Amino acid sequence: MKQVRTSKGMISGTEREGYTVFRGIPYAKPPVGALRWRAPEETDGWEGVYHADAFSNRSLQDNPEPGGFFDKEFYDEPFYQTPVSEDSLYLNIWTPAAGPGEDLPVAFWIHGGAFMGGFGHEKEFDGEGYCKRGVILVTVNYRLGPIGFLAHPWLTEESRAAGLPAVSGNYGILDQIAALKWVCENISAFGGDPKNITVFGQSAGGMSVQTLVSSDLTRGMIARAIIQSGLGLSYDHTLAKAEQEGVEFARNAGVHSLEEMRQLSFEQIMAAAGPIIMKGFPLELAYTPVIDGVVLKDGYNAIMEQGRTHDIPYIAGSTMNDLAVDPQELAKGNRGKVYKGTLDWCRALTDNGRAPGYRYYFTRRLPGDDAGAFHSSELWYTFGTLSRCWRPMTGADAELSDRMMDYWTNFMKTGDPNGAGLPRWEGCRSEADVMVFDV
Repeated sequence: MKQVRTSKGMISGTEREGYTVFRGIPYAKPPVGALRWRAPEETDGWEGVYHADAFSNRSLQDNPEPGGFFDKEFYDEPFYQTPVSEDSLYLNIWTPAAGPGEDLPVAFWIHGGAFMGGFGHEKEFDGEGYCKRGVILVTVNYRLGPIGFLAHPWLTEESRAAGLPAVSGNYGILDQIAALKWVCENISAFGGDPKNITVFGQSAGGMSVQTLVSSDLTRGMIARAIIQSGLGLSYDHTLAKAEQEGVEFARNAGVHSLEEMRQLSFEQIMAAAGPIIMKGFPLELAYTPVIDGVVLKDGYNAIMEQGRTHDIPYIAGSTMNDLAVDPQELAKGNRGKVYKGTLDWCRALTDNGRAPGYRYYFTRRLPGDDAGAFHSSELWYTFGTLSRCWRPMTGADAELSDRMMDYWTNFMKTGDPNGAGLPRWEGCRSEADVMVFDV
């Protein structure tokens, strides 16, 4: 399937053995100039054929520290380190379909990075393994940090004056929703089923998934969800608090109007945001989804307790050496706040009479160093990209990756991860109901 007709025009991709990849498809207008700190706007159409053959810009972010742990793990290959720019609202599609009308399940991936970094085409993310299992993979970029989540009374008033809800912030989440809408409208042309979309993400991407399934704006667009190391991290960030931080940001930047604020360079923005970011880091992230009454009508726990999260199947889990897991506490049996957040989520599903979620615990100590089952370590396995990793992976690691991908794609197809040849994965109704992933 070399070319596809979308609602905006023809797109050409790159054919591989058994699938086609479309890189850098625009799903919204570039949010630059007057569109900075505004909800994403629908992209214009084009004449001729749009050649989707290169990954897009990364959203504005600081690069990882050279030689640092995550730099070595995920960000050391220049091919994937595309330029950073505010012009970054693009998505990528890997599809095994020969043409439209095949109604294949769709996996919609949201990357992590503390809402400050990361991108949808990191080297550990690839759709070949999903295509081999009959699933279309979509990965997206969205606005990050103060570019994506800054709230300010000026912005709130601008929205009110335009006849829109009097809110600000959440631009990065609105980007994700715009991308999801684009996929719902266009994925059938790529052979996908718009009624069978699984939204999944890890870390801040998992927090994003929790936000999307807690929002009324995405009703009917999400068939199921997978939250990897994302539960137990979200906190209720009110619009009032976010606006106060925005006032502090403007004061730090020395600006006195919204027009001046929109003229700031990225370096000036990060300098003004730095003190705000460091106040709560790492326990609280400064730039996160905001309870604005539109994207989020209430706090996360309140929405769950009231049974207002989407009534769909879920997979959720954590890694053994996840965020904020102290080794001494782990030795005492305390598995950390992400593990607890996942358990609380599954309990709430049961308490609300929902179908039980499926809970996992990734305990594989990755070979090559003593980092263990660190935060993000399962990504190599859930994308089947072990060969891109510097670590001396074994045949047992390849088997673990195949098993996890089989569970993930079975779930994406039917809402049940179980299938032929796989150990039975029971839905979680108690702390004992958990699938442990290890070699």
